[in-house]
Amino acid sequence: MGLIGMGVAAVRMLPPEAAHSATISALKRGLGVPLRTPAIDPSLSVTLPRSGLTLAGPVGLAAGFDKNCEVPAAMARFGFGFVECGTVTPLPQPGNPKPRLFRLSEDGAVINRMGFNNYGLAYFVRRLKAYRGTAPIGANVGANKESQDRIADYVRGIEAVSPHADYVTVNISSPNTPGLRGLQDKGALQSLLAACGAADRAGKPVFLKVAPDLDRSAIADIVGVVRKEGAWLAGLIVSNTTLARPDTLTSRDKGEAGGLSGAPLMAPSTRVLAAFAAELRGEFDLIGAGGIASAADAYAKIKAGAHAVQLYSALVYSGPGLVAQIHEDLPALLAADGFTRLAEAVGTGL
Repeated sequence: MGLIGMGVAAVRMLPPEAAHSATISALKRGLGVPLRTPAIDPSLSVTLPRSGLTLAGPVGLAAGFDKNCEVPAAMARFGFGFVECGTVTPLPQPGNPKPRLFRLSEDGAVINRMGFNNYGLAYFVRRLKAYRGTAPIGANVGANKESQDRIADYVRGIEAVSPHADYVTVNISSPNTPGLRGLQDKGALQSLLAACGAADRAGKPVFLKVAPDLDRSAIADIVGVVRKEGAWLAGLIVSNTTLARPDTLTSRDKGEAGGLSGAPLMAPSTRVLAAFAAELRGEFDLIGAGGIASAADAYAKIKAGAHAVQLYSALVYSGPGLVAQIHEDLPALLAADGFTRLAEAVGTGL
């Protein structure tokens, strides 16, 4: 969404999707990529208890930025503790008609209705195999829009990527593929998790990515299914984009269809994260996503129960230096609360 290394203001002169394409092209050529990865305070090193993933820092790159796994090593050089690529579907697909990506600059937000546009599993896996970065890499898998058997698509995705990724994310929460969020319903989720568990023959940690638009009953249902059919899961990523439109939005494109991300998602996604954390009581790893634009935001997610966090939309407005800035500012927040390591703060705000 922004041309890294060429200035955030300059890039925002381009239409959003053109800016993002230019960013990926620049990164593939090594333009603007730091020569050295920023140092991260050792107090921020964390090992997720259930998955065993060890991260130099808790801030990861969320899925959606690098759909085709083309620049994960370049992004890791900006200081991300982990990078997640995708969403990838078994077959290539163009996604939804353009325009499908909108900056809500006055709100620090983005609306997208991309629709899982990607080059497909074969291309993705070739790129995944070529990854030589030091940060753990995740592969986010989804289902094709026209698929007659979406659960089979997830099985195929897990089987293809898990031998080569450090972890896998099952994305059932995008609002831009019709009917996809129905897989969060109790019965469908039971079938999905049973099939995906059998597909994870490489034994890599698998996360389930859920929506923020869940009430207490839906959260309880998901937790119940995860405990019963998903005992093999490493954890959950909370959350994806939202279909809600807060009354506070003022930008011209606030009424566009699609998933809303960025600053307006911070509070509701953190509430849903805290609800999952309270229900799960440390049984599963939690990764907090949605609206993070500062160290204070990241710390709020951690205190709400997240072992690590992810961001993407804030890069549009703050650029990739934001990652190093968050890692630089977090130790002071920990120290102010009397913590010497990040892991000590997880869930203390519940």
